[in-house]
Amino acid sequence: MLPLNKPTIGFLFISTPRFHDLGEGTEGNYFYMRKENYVKQCLKRFSFADVCFPGIVYTREDLKKAMASFLSSAPDLIFAMFLSWSDDYAWVRFLRDMPPIPLVLATISFEEEPVKDSFTEDRFVEFLASGGLVGSLEASGSLARFNRPMTFTFTGSEDQVVEETLHLARACVLRREIKNTVFGLLPSFNEVMWSTYIDPYAFFMAAGPELRFLSVAQLEEEIDALSAEAVDAAVSQLRQTYSDDGRIQEDKMRASVAASLAMESLARKFGIELLVLNDVDATLLNRIGLRPGFAPCPGTNDVMVIPEGDLGGGLACYILGKLSGKHVNFIEPFYINRKDNTFAAGHAGPQDYTSSTGRTLLSLDERFAKSSYKYAGAPFAWHLIGPGEKTMLHISQGPNGIKMAATLVDALECDYFLAGYSHGLIRPRMDSGTFFSRLIEFGVTQHFALADGNWLKEASMAARLMGFDYLEI
Repeated sequence: MLPLNKPTIGFLFISTPRFHDLGEGTEGNYFYMRKENYVKQCLKRFSFADVCFPGIVYTREDLKKAMASFLSSAPDLIFAMFLSWSDDYAWVRFLRDMPPIPLVLATISFEEEPVKDSFTEDRFVEFLASGGLVGSLEASGSLARFNRPMTFTFTGSEDQVVEETLHLARACVLRREIKNTVFGLLPSFNEVMWSTYIDPYAFFMAAGPELRFLSVAQLEEEIDALSAEAVDAAVSQLRQTYSDDGRIQEDKMRASVAASLAMESLARKFGIELLVLNDVDATLLNRIGLRPGFAPCPGTNDVMVIPEGDLGGGLACYILGKLSGKHVNFIEPFYINRKDNTFAAGHAGPQDYTSSTGRTLLSLDERFAKSSYKYAGAPFAWHLIGPGEKTMLHISQGPNGIKMAATLVDALECDYFLAGYSHGLIRPRMDSGTFFSRLIEFGVTQHFALADGNWLKEASMAARLMGFDYLEI
């Protein structure tokens, strides 16, 4: 999966025309020149984004120009900051007339007092130029009265405000990309796990992906259309990259690889980035004879596949995949070991096995090895989750819409211990009993996404942007 695109930020710097021409002949020059120099330096701190800056807003005409620029460039968020005392009219008109868009009201504090006194004209102008706090406090009243959605306030040092804006910018780009992507469901939700059901219409309203419904018949046709050369090349690359446990049968290996290639090819035909596969569907297993075991296929990263027909679990994986730009595991916690405060977690079926921090072995899909399906005992990529700090993320349908739970955990170094399940050993950063009690009290399902790094800031902001109920543990 490709990482997030670069964000675009619209900058709304507001000041008052009453101060514009003050400071003639002073050491620091005119007020407006001081503010232009400050803004120029400030914008350099946002090199992580494409900048839309239509100029400092002093007048009603300046505001019209700024809003027109924002509407045409469609930034992911607008960063608003008061540069001094300010008249209300520009800000209130902006809040009234600007269509809903993620918005930050930022207040940047000084590391030390900007002026010692105001006994000279130069220092008095600098005192006025340092009065952004006055403008922010005045603006906050109108912000509360308008109660616009997707609004944030950041107050702190320049470093702190820039850092918070970076987190929010990622969340805003994530929101935009979710709204413009397509998920696929093949062929259905999981009939034995009703708690994983999500209302597709409500899902589209809240999060945004279009949902395409694919059939086993379409997958069969895609398998039949594959060339032997494509299958041979993929099998060869897997064999060269990963060891096996000595139990693999070549005809079943080819069948599993072919089904995986076809599944991704089918997804691409429909513009699907994330394919939610019900890998325990009876029709799939009877007609295809196995569940595909090698997604992502060798050399690809454009289609993510998750198992058990869980659309919410798929969105959680998609979010962490986009934020981290890396491997994501689809897991369910199996049991708690209170002695060392760990829990075993993982999942059977399709699993991204490409992480460089983990280990992968070609082995049998043990769950169906003794079944009557055509390719019983077909292989899959048996992945052991690598050690390190991980974000663990859950999404499901709640009584009031979509809900999200997020936490940080640590994956521990271990060896394979669960046959047929990509898995690992996880330790929460609190008592494991308390940890799972809070999840159960919130009301989740058994499925979670797991990815390297700390993405809690972005997850919480994305939940707020999309109106999800949110729990952070």
